[in-house]
Amino acid sequence: MRERRRLRLGILVLVSVVLLGAIPLYFGIRTLSRDPVFNTLDELDVPGWAAAQTVDNVSGSRWCLQDCRLRERTVESERAPEETAGVYEAALRKDGWEPWQVSRCPEQKEKGRYTCWRRDELTLDLWVREPTCAAPPAAGESTVPPSTEASPAAGTCAGSLVSVKVRNAIDDERTRPQPSTDPSLTGEDPFPTFTEDPLEELTRSPS
Repeated sequence: MRERRRLRLGILVLVSVVLLGAIPLYFGIRTLSRDPVFNTLDELDVPGWAAAQTVDNVSGSRWCLQDCRLRERTVESERAPEETAGVYEAALRKDGWEPWQVSRCPEQKEKGRYTCWRRDELTLDLWVREPTCAAPPAAGESTVPPSTEASPAAGTCAGSLVSVKVRNAIDDERTRPQPSTDPSLTGEDPFPTFTEDPLEELTRSPS
């Protein structure tokens, strides 16, 4: 009986140690596997309608091995782009981000409202625009089945789409000085233009 009690006690202690160690290990691995930048974005003070659906994507290395990490987040908002952009910009300012007035923001002209931000060692691009709606049907095609009627909301495209890109400042080309195009730095023209014929004086008149 004593041996059985000792065995049961030993098993109970072993199970307790495993459970007490596994739970912190699980949360520790979960914390390390998730990029802390996404945790920061989760803490932005935006209303629920401005973050109806969120999709995150990450690429590159956290330690900038070959390529630095790029964090991308796409969010669906239930309200118009202007109102959505306003609440996101206010939340970024409240969280310590500062507007970044820089050329190539955006890289090319985009529809909607595009702004750039900086905080510590990070840069952030915020793009708010109208959602991508389904393309209209081809000529002769009907969007309504023969035995049904169109719903009142058919053909509408409400809300907005939010894209957030966060990069390390050292990997953002816009933080680097751009080459100057000062004409004084181009040097002399290696192919000078002659205004007169240089052989004119060497031409002999017929005798």
